[in-house]
Amino acid sequence: MLLTIDVGNTNTVLGIFQGKDLVKSWRVKTDSRTTADELWLQYSALTSGYEVTGLSICSTVPAVLRELRTMINSYLQEIPTTIVEPGTKTGVQLLVDNPKEIGADRIVNTLAAHTLFGGPAIVVDFGTSTNLDVVSPKGEFLGGALAPGIEISVDALAARAAQLRKVELIRPKSVIGKNTVEALQSGTIFGFAGQVDGLVERICDELADLYEGTPTVIATGGLAPLIIGVAETIDEHEPDLTLIGLRLIHEKNVN
Repeated sequence: MLLTIDVGNTNTVLGIFQGKDLVKSWRVKTDSRTTADELWLQYSALTSGYEVTGLSICSTVPAVLRELRTMINSYLQEIPTTIVEPGTKTGVQLLVDNPKEIGADRIVNTLAAHTLFGGPAIVVDFGTSTNLDVVSPKGEFLGGALAPGIEISVDALAARAAQLRKVELIRPKSVIGKNTVEALQSGTIFGFAGQVDGLVERICDELADLYEGTPTVIATGGLAPLIIGVAETIDEHEPDLTLIGLRLIHEKNVN
C-alpha cells in the first residue's frame, strides 16, 4: 500500500492507496517543531493495520520536510520513497519565470487535475492561502494567482478589529447580515466566493485568447466545502486531488 503525505502550512493530509483506490485518509495539525521521532510515532499509529510498501511526499514547510527525511532514514529506509522536489519526474512542464518558486503542492495538483479532468483547467485550492493554478490542455502549469486564505483572513480581522471576533464559518441566511455574526459570515463566505468567481472569470478571459474550450474549475483543499455551492464558477470538487497527484508522481518515479 502507498502512503501519501501532503504537508501544508496549517494541516497535513495523509492517505493510504490500494492500487488506484484511496482506502483511508487523515487530516492532522502541522507543527514545524515536530521532530522526526514524533512524526514516526504519529504516522505509524495512524497507519497501524496497513502494510505500507511505498511513500510519496510533498511539503510546503521546509522544517517538516527536513524532519521527514530524517524519519525516512531512521525508520523507512527499505521503502521506495518519492519526494516532490526539483529533479523529481512529474510530467508537468512549468511555464513560469522561476520554476523553483513553485510549491510542490501546486505541481502535484496540476498533474492530478489534468489526469482527471483534462485541460484547460483551473485548480482552486482552499488552504492557508487560496491558490488558483492554471493548467494548459497539454497539462502544463501556466501560473496562477495567490490570495490570503479564508481562515487566516478571519483571524487577522479578529486580531486587528477591537469589536469584531472569530465566528463560525457557515453560510448565513442572507447576504445582508442582521447582526455582527451574520455580517461577518456574509462578508467571509460570499466575499471569498466573489473573489474566486472574479479571478476565475479574468483567467478564463486570458485563456480564451490562447486555447479553445472553457476551462474546468476544480475546487480542493480543506476549506473548499465552505465555498462549494456559493461560488458560481466551480465545476468540480475533488477533496483528494493532492493525494491523487502524489500517487501519480510516485508511479512515474518508481514503476
